[in-house]
Amino acid sequence: MKYAIIADIHANLEALKVVLNDANEQQCTHYACLGDVVGYNANPKECLDLIRTMAMPCVKGNHDEYCSVNATLEGFNPHAAEAVNWTRQQLSEEDAQWLRDLRYIRLVSNFAIVHATLDGPQRWGYVFDKLAAAASFTYQNTSVCFFGHTHVPVAFVKDSQVRGGTYSKFKVELGKKYFVNVGSVGQPRDGNPKAAYVIYDLNDATIELRRLDYDIALAQAKIRAAGLPERLADRLSYGK
Repeated sequence: MKYAIIADIHANLEALKVVLNDANEQQCTHYACLGDVVGYNANPKECLDLIRTMAMPCVKGNHDEYCSVNATLEGFNPHAAEAVNWTRQQLSEEDAQWLRDLRYIRLVSNFAIVHATLDGPQRWGYVFDKLAAAASFTYQNTSVCFFGHTHVPVAFVKDSQVRGGTYSKFKVELGKKYFVNVGSVGQPRDGNPKAAYVIYDLNDATIELRRLDYDIALAQAKIRAAGLPERLADRLSYGK
């Protein structure tokens, strides 16, 4: 059984299609989404339709939440706020309700998925270091939990202590806990503009990070044509 674990699609249809095609070629049998299907990029409706059609387990991200309600965006980054307001106009009430109904944490097979943290999933905290990871490990009841939100792929491991770092592929060992960020499909921020996702092979007990080229220029052209902030288009080229 192979799971393709995707996160932070952010309405980037070009990246999503490439990731799903690769997952199919890698013979993935199941899928799970860690949230933020919408926001930032120009195809929220199309990306949401794809995820809904595939009926994959999905948890709620902060952009999924903000784009599905009419709450004020006080304290939001101006570019992100503009994208949220634009996205709200692209979604039907049914789309918004689907996003509102998403849970913050889900158990999938023998692993867990969350968008941000396990210790306060609705507070949208960021996990960049071992201290933040340790707080989530306290609430982790499975050997593996996948998360997103930071758009930076990193794996934290807990045995006698908490360790963390970048990864490409590793073995899941008995007696250890893993809190794994799968990177971002639609807006990478680790300096690598390639779309990111993870394959979790339950039979081999391996977790593999995959990076893929996609048509960045087309995604950028769509952002500009929609009248979204230029910064949102530019950053795709640099993975920042």
